[in-house]
Amino acid sequence: MLQGGGHNLVGNPLIPMNPWQQCELEIKTGGRGFYDLTSMVGELVSDSGIEVGLCHCFVRHTSASLLITENSDPDVHRDLENYFLKQVPDGDPVYLHDAEGPDDMPAHIRSMWTGCSHGIPIQNGRLALGTWQGLYLWEHRSRPHNRKVLISLTG
Repeated sequence: MLQGGGHNLVGNPLIPMNPWQQCELEIKTGGRGFYDLTSMVGELVSDSGIEVGLCHCFVRHTSASLLITENSDPDVHRDLENYFLKQVPDGDPVYLHDAEGPDDMPAHIRSMWTGCSHGIPIQNGRLALGTWQGLYLWEHRSRPHNRKVLISLTG
C-alpha cells in the first residue's frame, strides 16, 4: 500500500493493475526454412489496443529461433541458410547428440547462436519495425514441426 498526500493508494492509479496481455501462436512448419510471423504478431498488437509499449516474442523450442531480418529479398534467407550450413553442417561426426537424426545437434547450435526471443517496441499501435525488417521463425530441423511462440504485450 502506498501512502501520500493523506491518501492510502493501492498500486499506482495511473497504471492498470495488470497491463500485460499474452497469447501463444502455434506455427506448423514444413521443415527447415523461414516463416514470416510479422503480420500475425502485428495483428495481435493492433487488436490489443496498446498504442505505446513492448511486444516480446519467445519461441519455446531449442531447435528453432526467432529473427528480425530482411523482409524483401529472399536471397538474404538463402544466404543465411547457406552460411549456417557451412558453419554448422548436418551430420558432422564431431557431434555426439544425434538422437533425432543428423540435423539434431546442428539445430540446437543454430538456435543457441541466433536466439529464442526478441522485444519489439510498439509505437502508434503498431510494431515499430524498420522498413526492411520482418519477424521470422527460423526452423532449423529438416522435417516439419509444430512450434509454439509466446507473445507478451504490455503498454
